[in-house]
Amino acid sequence: MLRSPVVAGRFYAGTAEALASDVALCKKEGAAVAAAVPSGSAQPVAVMLPHAGHVYCGRVIGATLSGVRLPRLLVLLCPNHTGRGTPLSVWPGGAWRTPLGDVPCDDAFIASLTARAPFAADSLAHMGEHSLEVLLPFLQCLPGTESVIVPVCVGTAQPAVLRAAGVVLAELLAGRDDAAFVVSSDMNHYEPEKVTCIKDRAALDRVLALDPDGLLDIVARHGITMCGAAPMALALYALHALHDASGRPLPQAAVLLHETSARASGDTTHCVGYAGVRFWQGED
Repeated sequence: MLRSPVVAGRFYAGTAEALASDVALCKKEGAAVAAAVPSGSAQPVAVMLPHAGHVYCGRVIGATLSGVRLPRLLVLLCPNHTGRGTPLSVWPGGAWRTPLGDVPCDDAFIASLTARAPFAADSLAHMGEHSLEVLLPFLQCLPGTESVIVPVCVGTAQPAVLRAAGVVLAELLAGRDDAAFVVSSDMNHYEPEKVTCIKDRAALDRVLALDPDGLLDIVARHGITMCGAAPMALALYALHALHDASGRPLPQAAVLLHETSARASGDTTHCVGYAGVRFWQGED
């Protein structure tokens, strides 16, 4: 099944030449302002990337992926902005298309995943959802082995469901060193920049602490409109389950760049926050 682009020409350039040029510029600008991180982080086990128009968040994506080599299998976790589909909707297989070409899905992994609750094969949640599509051009331009993807749209924030889903992912990924999570999330939405930065910091503190329960709790209690909190929590639950089941060390994490939409728009009264986080294998 082919998933055709729905926001090409709006969230990002609609032609291959212009898109490749824009991605290259975002990577260059992002690399120039990215935080310093250990060399071991260049092979992350997970990244969190924003998903607004490239003009707003492209250099945050570029900073986060600067110098990175991602593995072959990418489990893509995004929020559900449309409200359609099942709570944990997995694209049934095939490929996703961007102006740069097609990105193949890992159909065998998808079959194994959708055979296990609470996941379900469901294309409806993905059809009008932009939050994975805008990341794919950056992933396509990374060096290394051509990746295959497993797109998952997360439409529930119930901790028990996300924890169970994390265990399933960990069981399917145990013993593999060729997989990583790519989480799609913007941060706080449409508040003054000062407020957004405070709220973003509170949520990011829980992300960096690898605390999925704390992340879900703080965004709910403080009205932090981080749209990908649930996908991020799912990835963290899975990383903990991998640690518990196989002894894999818990990752280290760092924010590579945090900005708001005001950098591009000039409007500091109604901002959206964008943060890029990299997770890499630590040592016990």
